[in-house]
Amino acid sequence: MGNICNDLANWETVGASEVDGHRVRTAIYSSKSAACAVAFGLLSALSAQAAEFTGKVIRISDGDTLTVLVDRNQIKVRLMDIDAPESKQAFGSRSKQSLSELCFGKIATLQSSGSDRYKRTLAQVTCNGTDANTEQVRRGMAWVYERYAPTGSPLYGIQAESKLGKRGLWVDTSPVPPWEWRRAQATTSR
Repeated sequence: MGNICNDLANWETVGASEVDGHRVRTAIYSSKSAACAVAFGLLSALSAQAAEFTGKVIRISDGDTLTVLVDRNQIKVRLMDIDAPESKQAFGSRSKQSLSELCFGKIATLQSSGSDRYKRTLAQVTCNGTDANTEQVRRGMAWVYERYAPTGSPLYGIQAESKLGKRGLWVDTSPVPPWEWRRAQATTSR
């Protein structure tokens, strides 16, 4: 987890686990310094399956993926329950720009719920008090990812309002959801 204390040789490993593809060791430091107590708390939080942590957003990959810097470690984060247009798809660039306006360079709080098959942290992301997942759907810059979003999610109602208001991608008469677009691209590349 980075260089939290200057002399890691004084750490006593009491357990280890893997979080989002990163090996995390649970440790106790022999010193009672505040810095090491904070480090222990961070390690413990990240080793939990569902965790909350905070960091600075240093990169926006697309409309539903960003990178957060947490204690000198870069964590790639996928906004859960939404799916934004791909970069080569209509509204792909605008969706990325929207997420950038919401989060880039800002402090983000992440409610993590595990990781996806690409080893990205899945999270509900709040940037300066704004729920980025919800705001992307409200702006018409992402779909509710029906495959993963819970049936009773309020995102469905927000998406319906965006569609009715013809916001963002909903100005198109028949916008293609990213999961269908990716499937079509995979079929044509064979």
